[in-house]
Parts: sequence; structure tokens; C-alpha cells
Amino acid sequence: MTNLETLARQGRTHIPSSLAGIDTAKLKQLRNEQLRLCFAQMQEQRYRLEFVARVRGMEFFNDASSRSVNASWYALNSIEGRIIWIVNADDARADYRKLVPIAKSKAEMIICVGFDTNRLHEAFENTVPTIVDSTSINEAVHMAYCSNIENVKVVFSPAGENGVSYETEGELFTREVNEL
Repeated sequence: MTNLETLARQGRTHIPSSLAGIDTAKLKQLRNEQLRLCFAQMQEQRYRLEFVARVRGMEFFNDASSRSVNASWYALNSIEGRIIWIVNADDARADYRKLVPIAKSKAEMIICVGFDTNRLHEAFENTVPTIVDSTSINEAVHMAYCSNIENVKVVFSPAGENGVSYETEGELFTREVNEL
């Protein structure tokens, strides 16, 4: 099997990581010992568009490491089909309006996690059919699961910071999905 066939089988969402891995492999063979040591210690980042599970026909993706609007745009754009987007509402610096076009084309529902949800409602009103509030990731996972929207993918992609590490939120999201 050729490298191109291998990339094709991985799917569109994994191609950038695979290509970056190829570059990383080349960089690891550099002659400069310090550079080689630096790149040899690189690891793939967890919670970057990780598939968690398929439950009752819904696919759940964990993108907890997307802590910026740009990172979430990439995640939402990479997922094929309609989505339920779970997003962090408590980053006052995030300009969610940049995500309106992608949300308009893909989102059936937005679940705002946090307490300052007004900015998300203002950004996406008249764009996404359903916008609801949640105070926690576990509540958001259950809201998505009980939404009765068929053929959607549930994507947790925060698009902002909230003072909790992405590792903690990523583990929580995965645990809640696996307990459904």
C-alpha cells in the first residue's frame, strides 16, 4: 500500500496530523543534536478531534484542546455532516462571530457551557436552529444525547479558555460520553 493510500484510508480529519508527522520524522533526522532531541520528544496532542464513541447513532468527538476560535473553526470544518456543538461560554476575549459562517452551515444545535452565555446567543441567534445553556460538560453531553436530532455528530470544541485545563475537560467529556 502506498503512502497516499494510507493517508486516504485515515480520512480527511487525520491528514494534517499525518503530514505533520512526516515532517516531524524528517526533522528528527537532523544533524544538529539539540534540534534532533527537541523534535524527538514531540508527542501527538490528546483531545484534538478524538473520536470517543458512537451511541444510538450519534458520534461523539472530543476536541477539548481547541482553546481558540481558530482551532474550533478548524475542528468544525473538519467534521463532515451536521453537528451539535458544545462550546465554552466563559471566555470574554473570544470573538465567536468569526464562527458564524461555519456554524450556519453545520450546526443543528449549540450547547453553551458556562455562565456568561449571552455573547454566544447574540453571535449565533438567527443562525443556528437551537441554542441552549448548560452549566457543566456532563449536563451538555446529556442534553446532546437527549436532543433526538438524528444523524449528527456531537463535537466538544470549547473555542475559548475558562480556567480549567483542556486535559481535565477532555477527560470529563470522554468519561461522560462513555457512561451514556
